[in-house]
Amino acid sequence: MATKSIETEATEVRAVAKYVRVSPSKARLVVDLIRRKPVAQAFDILHFCDRAVAVDVEKVLRSAVANAENNNGLRADNLVVAAAYVDEGPTLKRIRPRAKGSASRILKRTSHITVVVAPRKEA
Repeated sequence: MATKSIETEATEVRAVAKYVRVSPSKARLVVDLIRRKPVAQAFDILHFCDRAVAVDVEKVLRSAVANAENNNGLRADNLVVAAAYVDEGPTLKRIRPRAKGSASRILKRTSHITVVVAPRKEA
C-alpha cells in the first residue's frame, strides 16, 4: 500500500510600501542586507544601518510581521525574510536652469519596496 506524503504549503505574508521617495538603486543596497535572514536579525541590521532608507525598509518589515501575526496567526520569532525586493516607481521630472538660457532635466525617482516573510523551515 503506497502512502502519499502531504506537504503543507508554507504561508508567505507580504507588505508593500509604494511611492517611497528614494531611488531604487539606493534602496536595493539596504534590502540586499536582510534577504533570507531571521526577522530578529533583520531588525538589528536595519537598526544599525547608516542609510536613510533603512527606516522605510524597517517600517515595511514591521508591517509584514504584523500581517503574519494578526492575519495568519504566525509567531514572529519563527519568521524569516523569504524575499525582499525593490521595484521602480514613477519618476518625477523636474527642470533645472542652466547656462545660456538652457535647461537640464532632474529625475526624482521613486520606489516600491516589498518584503515577504515566511515561517522558518525545519530541516
